Amino acid sequence: MTARRAFLQWLAAAPAATALLPTASRAALVDAGRGHVRVEDEVVGLHFDDALRCRIVHKRGPRTQALTRFDPCGVALKGRHVDRFALASARPHAGATPFGAGQSLELVGRAAGGLAKTITVTLLDAFPGTALLAVSYANQGEAPLELESVTAVSHRLLPAPRHAGGWWTYSGSTHQDRRDWAQPVVRGFDQRNFMGMDAPDYGGGTPVSDVWRRDVGLAVGHLDKLPQLVSLPVRAAGDEVDVGLVDDTKRTLAPGATLALPLAFVTVHGGDFFAPLDRYRRLMALQGLHAPTPPASAYEPVWCAWGYEREFSFPLVRATIPKVQELGLKWVVLDDGWQVRTGDWRPDPAKYPNGDADMQAFVDEIHARGLLARIWIAPLAVAPGSDELHDNVDELLLDKDGVPQMVSWWNSLTVCPAYGKTQERMAAIARKIIGEWGFDGLKVDGQHLNGVAPCHNPAHHHAHPEDSTQHLSDFYKALYDAVKAVKPQAVVEVCPCGTGYAFHNMPWIDQAPASDPESSWQVRHKGKTLKALMGASSAYAGDHVELSTGGQDFASTVGVGGVVSTKFTWPVDPKPKDSFLLTPGHEAHWKKWIGAYNARRLSQGTYRGELYDIAFDKPETHVVEKDGVLHYAFYARDWHGPVMLRGLAPGDWVVEDWIEGRTLGTVNAARPTLDVRFKDNLLVLARRAATA
Repeated sequence: MTARRAFLQWLAAAPAATALLPTASRAALVDAGRGHVRVEDEVVGLHFDDALRCRIVHKRGPRTQALTRFDPCGVALKGRHVDRFALASARPHAGATPFGAGQSLELVGRAAGGLAKTITVTLLDAFPGTALLAVSYANQGEAPLELESVTAVSHRLLPAPRHAGGWWTYSGSTHQDRRDWAQPVVRGFDQRNFMGMDAPDYGGGTPVSDVWRRDVGLAVGHLDKLPQLVSLPVRAAGDEVDVGLVDDTKRTLAPGATLALPLAFVTVHGGDFFAPLDRYRRLMALQGLHAPTPPASAYEPVWCAWGYEREFSFPLVRATIPKVQELGLKWVVLDDGWQVRTGDWRPDPAKYPNGDADMQAFVDEIHARGLLARIWIAPLAVAPGSDELHDNVDELLLDKDGVPQMVSWWNSLTVCPAYGKTQERMAAIARKIIGEWGFDGLKVDGQHLNGVAPCHNPAHHHAHPEDSTQHLSDFYKALYDAVKAVKPQAVVEVCPCGTGYAFHNMPWIDQAPASDPESSWQVRHKGKTLKALMGASSAYAGDHVELSTGGQDFASTVGVGGVVSTKFTWPVDPKPKDSFLLTPGHEAHWKKWIGAYNARRLSQGTYRGELYDIAFDKPETHVVEKDGVLHYAFYARDWHGPVMLRGLAPGDWVVEDWIEGRTLGTVNAARPTLDVRFKDNLLVLARRAATA
């Protein structure tokens, strides 16, 4: 039995406790005689009292620290809550799980009125600090129970010690206002974090919420292989913070029936949200869900024609391509406006009078310059008046009243992703774009693609309306497989327009951009998020640099290991406002940063998100390791003082400002600090000093 094995112990009413694992796994317990059940490893402890209320403790550091009180967790019925269950039994077992070997304890409690609760807590040998929680409720009474909501996890985190700073939170949910994914928890903070629809065309997400402070954090989520319509609320309660996992679907629980919630987890961790998201990714990968290894071309820098917007002219786009090549960019992306209308994915005859032949000639011209061609598409959306809507009206996603779901940005309607006909039609279009026209990738775009509402269209014969919600990823798979069958190295980019990404779609995504960031801060913390969820060497793209703070902040993309991207216009920009014209002054800046990106390609390195806390370490710091060299990116409005270079192996390291080409000094791993001065950003590398 290794030290990582969990130990489980039920402290009965008598001072002497009954050990459930061998003596080598035990640790001293001090609460004997209070009827507690403890489930612990070397990082986390879950303590249950005789009412099945749970307390979470953090065991790393000089002493065990309670993160919560004994918190109740149960169901809401009409007019009352049931959240205390008299502990009736505790049964341990050990063995294999889908996530490797582990130790489990099944607890059963009963409440008045016939409601029983079962919690199976599992601690995994390979993932100390994470507890899996299988929670179910059974109606053992004689009358049906009208459930307003059911809860798998419910905790109130105790106030942070003064030295620990305030609380911060990350949420994987989607919000129509496109707010930051990582935020401080201020007084009055209240975020439901629903995994369904936040608006008619905004929804879905990654089912994880994290709350952390300088010394410790607690993440909550679920590990179901399908998306679930649950909430992961985070609420400020004075100096304390509420977290949980709740299903507030109203339902009736008949006598003899059992309701099982998705497999939940809690993770106690150090640092920011990167560690629990990386752990979530690895746990889901053990169930077969993970992002693919991107093609090499996914790391090439990008120019997108969206700077000209929908009313672009074909000659303007063609005239810009030589400048794209001169600047060292590799991708040419034809954006919204090439098609007849949304849903009718045919070349607009006003721009391409020869139709398919013009599109093929355009791609041939790009290839002749040694560049790559990608094209924008918004599948699942069909515009009123489009031929596709007229010919395929049966594909529409309908609510319970027969009303279609709207896609607001394009004034369009949503077709159902779980309907086989929808999948087959869009797969055929993808095969034509990649196979006949010759494009090297798709830019799949739209907030409506991250999640959809339940579908009640009778033509689809869904087993239940949530099929559309839970099987959106099947649509992505059909599209991805169609592209790869024609051109295995083609790139499938998905941009859900400012929303938090839905993890369950990621197995069919080669590249995820910052997706319409509203600031450089969003570029950086979205990069950290997606490197955790898709892998430390994923092909995250910073999206158009024009969307960064000030419109020229390539440093935020380069420093977090992102792929650089721009939508500049040249030699003219016909738009009367919102011009993205590449001026001579801008051009020198663009060449410098695109050249820097191409010189090092940090996007293909290993992002070391565990080394720095994005909320509490100052200055904000990100690290990418590549070829034995550590690349540090520091961000602050105005910094003068020491910076710490974490992650260095023992020995001396030479530190260089690799953007400006100057040596800053030498540090030793035992004292890896360096005094620097910078405004906005400083990107340095540390390489081993030459030995005599």
